[in-house]
Amino acid sequence: MTTRDRMPTGEVSSVMHVRCPDRLPEEIYRRVLEELHGLSPVVQALPPTAALVELKGALRYHDTDARRLGEVLRVRTLSRLGVDVRVGIGPSITVAATASARIEQPGGVLAVTPDQAADWLAPLPVEALHGIGPRQAEVLHDYGIHTVGLLAAVDPATVQRLLGGRAGRLAADRARGVDPRPVVPRTLPATATVRHAFGRHALDGATVRAALLDLVVQLGLLLRRRGQAARALTLTLTFAGNSGWEKTRRLTEPSAHDDDLRALAYQLMDGAGLQRGRLTAIALKGEDLIAADQVAQQISLDDAREARLVAEGAADRIRDKFGDAAIRPAAVHRRAS
Repeated sequence: MTTRDRMPTGEVSSVMHVRCPDRLPEEIYRRVLEELHGLSPVVQALPPTAALVELKGALRYHDTDARRLGEVLRVRTLSRLGVDVRVGIGPSITVAATASARIEQPGGVLAVTPDQAADWLAPLPVEALHGIGPRQAEVLHDYGIHTVGLLAAVDPATVQRLLGGRAGRLAADRARGVDPRPVVPRTLPATATVRHAFGRHALDGATVRAALLDLVVQLGLLLRRRGQAARALTLTLTFAGNSGWEKTRRLTEPSAHDDDLRALAYQLMDGAGLQRGRLTAIALKGEDLIAADQVAQQISLDDAREARLVAEGAADRIRDKFGDAAIRPAAVHRRAS
């Protein structure tokens, strides 16, 4: 594990910017966020693979410095999740995020103190400054501004004329290390996901429908055990060649019941318009989850639905006692046999 340290002296930086590997599964990303919350209560999720952490209170609580907390984070994510991270630390979001981007993969820690920030930023390519996009960098290059130091030396009014009012003002400020934005606590919306991978490419519509039904039952059981209900469902289909299709649709009312989830999941699948697509995997995600006790209880005149809900509760109790496979839809049993 290689750690690069640029905090020997001076005022302590307290903003941490964390970059996870690209295409990190959402479940693992959520667990990285949990590790961050173990260091500080002020964590801002930047999905799909990054996050910000405010360390001011954490430094006092842990009685250590920011670089050390970055090292602790890497050890924890590597040992617990098998995931390495790139950790940038600085006096502002811009400096911390620029630092994390300068670390070579798979991971490392790069910390910059406030008194070092301007000198550290100055020789970097202007496109390396967090917040400068490719088109802005191209405009700056056209005017001979190739480094962050040159950008910082240009009159802010000139930068505004080149990049536009607000964008130019922000670029000029950040090139000087000025970025007063706070880290704003933000968590990911609660979700629950279940997946099925086909042993070989699935072409049979009945096989796919049976697998989807099994996912519906798994998702409903997971939500009910958590005491949650979904406001929306997302269906993701993965095809041979790693191409994919994804669609989200909201439920009429938040629910964790198989009946409601199945009806919407089938609508999503029908909307995919599959012909002879060779499916390799499907995933069903409950989105925008809320606590089940927040769902308004509607008076139902549908005796058949009420009977199915009673049967669902009984099936849940059997699964709790004998295992989740004790009761499965008949279509799933037929396809499995």
